Amino acid sequence: MARPMAKVPRGFTRFYVLNLLKERPMTGKEIMDEAERQSEGAWRPSPGLIYPLLGRLLKRELIEETDDGKFTITSRGESTLERYTGIQEQLETQLRIARQLSLSLFEAGRLITEDAIDRIMSVTATAQEAVGKGSKDLQKSFYRRYRAFLEGELERIERMHPDEPEEAEEPS
Repeated sequence: MARPMAKVPRGFTRFYVLNLLKERPMTGKEIMDEAERQSEGAWRPSPGLIYPLLGRLLKRELIEETDDGKFTITSRGESTLERYTGIQEQLETQLRIARQLSLSLFEAGRLITEDAIDRIMSVTATAQEAVGKGSKDLQKSFYRRYRAFLEGELERIERMHPDEPEEAEEPS
């Protein structure tokens, strides 16, 4: 059975929550209520989405909890939000140019995705080069974590498309 389409893109909620908390401190319930109000009832994030996300944001020191149980953004969270905003502006510019060139939304999305993959590959190559200059223990640790990340992403993709047949692996 295919996974139903989410109402918001993956990763959006993190950006959205940081943006809300930049405006004012809020509780988890207030965040859910505000999302529902701003979307005119089209989207209400569940407690199972918001509270674990708040926990991760706390752990990464992007937010902090106030004495009255509300959450507020930290300076580190504001820096992260600025990076997200820059990426968002870049994507909006790319989509606007693609529309001006009369590309379909699908074509524009494909081109933007390919660009993002190229950037990820570049960052990965840079990280591998830096790790290659480190100790053998550092290299092993990096490759273990990187492999776990890639396996996790493959599992996520397989969960999203469970009916697609697996291709046979090519010999190395």
